[in-house]
Amino acid sequence: MKCRHCQSELTMSLIDLATAPPSNAYLTQQMLHVPEKYFPLRVLVCTDCWLVQTEDYADADELFSSDYAYFSSFSKTFLEHAQKYIVDMIQRFELDKESYIVEVAANDGYLLQYAKATGIPCLGIEPTTSTANAAREKGIEIVEAFFGVALAKELVAQGRQADLTAANNVLAHVPDINDFVGGFATLLKPAGVSTFEFPHLLRMVTENQFDTIYHEHYSYLSLTAVKRIFERNGLSVFDVETLTTHGGSLRVYAQRSDTGLRKASVNVSNLLESEVKAGMTDLEFYADFQIKADLVKNDFLAFLIEAKRAGKSVAGYGAAAKGNTLMNYAGVRPDLLPYVVDLNPAKQGKFMPGSRIPILAPKELRERMPDYVVILPWNIADEAVKANDFVRAWGGKFVVAVPTLRVF
Repeated sequence: MKCRHCQSELTMSLIDLATAPPSNAYLTQQMLHVPEKYFPLRVLVCTDCWLVQTEDYADADELFSSDYAYFSSFSKTFLEHAQKYIVDMIQRFELDKESYIVEVAANDGYLLQYAKATGIPCLGIEPTTSTANAAREKGIEIVEAFFGVALAKELVAQGRQADLTAANNVLAHVPDINDFVGGFATLLKPAGVSTFEFPHLLRMVTENQFDTIYHEHYSYLSLTAVKRIFERNGLSVFDVETLTTHGGSLRVYAQRSDTGLRKASVNVSNLLESEVKAGMTDLEFYADFQIKADLVKNDFLAFLIEAKRAGKSVAGYGAAAKGNTLMNYAGVRPDLLPYVVDLNPAKQGKFMPGSRIPILAPKELRERMPDYVVILPWNIADEAVKANDFVRAWGGKFVVAVPTLRVF
């Protein structure tokens, strides 16, 4: 396989998580009677541009189907993050009702609802029908399509150039990263700004967040790689911030290379230097990731097996994609984890892909009173514990498996 960005041959493996179905391909009762489609889940490192990427097996339309079940609005933490983003961007870039905001991967309107409330014209681009319809119900205009240069040109021809574009947790999701980034350079007004948020590869590797890996994530990103990709495709990075979302993310600010006048912040050079010092441009940085992931898998399995032997009941909380990666790599099935509860009605009544663990409404925790509640989306563990603290009333405990097993 060749690198998605620079076309160099890929020879170094970061991790091999065997095979799994797409992590957001939740199953209905009827689908339990037919085979699932599994794909190898292997991640490679480009030693030329340092883009870390999954090995190609599945097309985007197989991963992002019309009934895609990930809805951003079911996390209070992320809604607060989105609302603050809109406030901060309006203040920093002096946006007003004459401005135009475009969000790529608008999902269910979790972010643009706050832009709309300010009266600033906005547009969402979202390829999955289920989430696009949810955004439309909030009164947000949605173009239901995958984004790239061709769509950007169509929007420009319609007079829809953007003062601000937002792309939160989508840069990792695109198979043709050059075309995707080039679309922003096309869509921006001459003085426009693009922001991109994505989990930081540095945190993923150093903190053993291997469950962030799944087929929908084609790329795993450092600022080192992103800066090179942007420069090749008409954008220049002028600022970067570190965020706490998704276990540690970056927010990168970019402008058109041909017209942008903003000077690069010292944050950019400082973060690039920190990545070099951490070893991200050396092979050794990536060498033992597989070993650390296997330790997490084995510790989690040992916990579930011991709980069952001791007659303890276990439930899961949050039918998250990262949870599906962990379940499938560890080979966990309903005998060890009988059910998972989730706030999202679109997931309730369905089954986790691969593991086929049933997904129930959160009220089941009160009714069944499990001894342990495994929080699969560990990145929102504080939110999950706060919402379900009643578990402690019967002596129940919470568990997270990543980055290390913790019972509390």
